[in-house]
Amino acid sequence: MRNLVAAVFRIEHPASPQAIDGLLSLLADWLADRPDLHRMFGLWIRATLMCPAEYRIVLPQIDDLQELNVMLAERLEEWAHAYKAEGEALALQKLLRRRFGSIPAEVLQETSSASVEQIDIWLDQVLDAGSLEEIFGPTTP
Repeated sequence: MRNLVAAVFRIEHPASPQAIDGLLSLLADWLADRPDLHRMFGLWIRATLMCPAEYRIVLPQIDDLQELNVMLAERLEEWAHAYKAEGEALALQKLLRRRFGSIPAEVLQETSSASVEQIDIWLDQVLDAGSLEEIFGPTTP
């Protein structure tokens, strides 16, 4: 069943950014035989996603649902990677505090901006290291 009104409402009030991705796929399929509506929905969705909201998404000038769907999928993948790095950095910082106490600002900055791969290396070292210096080298006081 094609319920464009329900899809529009869900895009305006998404449960999550991932929910928007699924809705765009449905709309692209539903409107495949209506290029006029396809373009109109593409323009409207882009404007809707750019509005201030909990899940604001900045997109380039795209008015095609298929292109919007691809762009959104790429953004969601970028966000997932960034959130994973942020989560691992917070977990590493928590382990470091429990193991070594206070953490210097330089170490906090370094862990916050590190890649997931680097954080994984540090996580492997936390339990065996005798000090922060063994993991990160000397820091300035």
